[in-house]
Amino acid sequence: MTGKPRVWISRPTFPDIVARLEPHFEVAAETEERMFAPADLASRLASLDAAIVGLNQRIGAAEVASASRLRIVANLAVGHDNLDIPALTAAGIAASNTPDVLSESVADYTWALLLGAARHMGNAERWLRAGHWRANGFKDWLGLDTRGRTLGILGLGRIGQAIARRAAGFGMHVIYHNRSRLPAAVEAGCAARYADKPTLLAESDFLVLAVPLTGESRHAIGAAELAAMKPSAVLVNIARGGIVDDAALAAALADGRLASAALDVFEGEPAVHPALLALDNVILSPHIASATWDTRRAMTALAVDNVLALFGHGPHAGHPPSLINPGVLAGRPAS
Repeated sequence: MTGKPRVWISRPTFPDIVARLEPHFEVAAETEERMFAPADLASRLASLDAAIVGLNQRIGAAEVASASRLRIVANLAVGHDNLDIPALTAAGIAASNTPDVLSESVADYTWALLLGAARHMGNAERWLRAGHWRANGFKDWLGLDTRGRTLGILGLGRIGQAIARRAAGFGMHVIYHNRSRLPAAVEAGCAARYADKPTLLAESDFLVLAVPLTGESRHAIGAAELAAMKPSAVLVNIARGGIVDDAALAAALADGRLASAALDVFEGEPAVHPALLALDNVILSPHIASATWDTRRAMTALAVDNVLALFGHGPHAGHPPSLINPGVLAGRPAS
């Protein structure tokens, strides 16, 4: 033991960035991706002062019950549905995430999925690789143009706004729905028009989901919502599994009640609903919308900044830059 606070990193990241912790902490970092059973996770957290974790580490009251030293859990994601924030707050544990640094890369990948689904790219590539290409009929592989069509966005937060800004280059009209309408200046910056949810569903030629997963948003797109969409529409989910009822989506795609879909997230991932796997009119992606070198390094750096700052070190000493529950620090010293 060095006498320094102990920080654990639950998944492989970037050693040069993690090295910023070493002057101030005893650092233990996993070198392979793995899942940790709840009991194993609780055992690890019990001896830690800080943890940097990924979305596959679910941390709630049971996991921190014996973690009397733990002061912060830094999530390597902007979403934090893997963390029980009320439980962490009740235990006096700060939680942080990585907003902003992944918005642009996720928006780029959203458009890759949208265009791929619109033009049958996944199915066409599989068909070619299988050796079926001899000639193309004039009416084979007909997809959808984007120009002049309507892009609907459910959730115009940071990522949703980045997606909307790109729509101008594709000549699209943008509508969006949030629980609360955004200021006029934000709408103007995205060239986006507010719509209620029924209008969003009815008018969207392409519907992108960019909302966080909460109790309210779970199955926000289910059988009824899918039935309200155009049969020619394309659905793209880069938000969280669980926002879409995957079974209902598979049925709509199979029955021709929705043209196509592209999904980067799934209910119960890494498991994928078997009915989706059987379909050719859906692109399936393994939750990699933020997977670029620059973005994943920036996410790691922000998580490290939060840990350093909580213990009074680094450029944000005493003021972690992206706390989810900043009130937990009230009255507590920085180190």
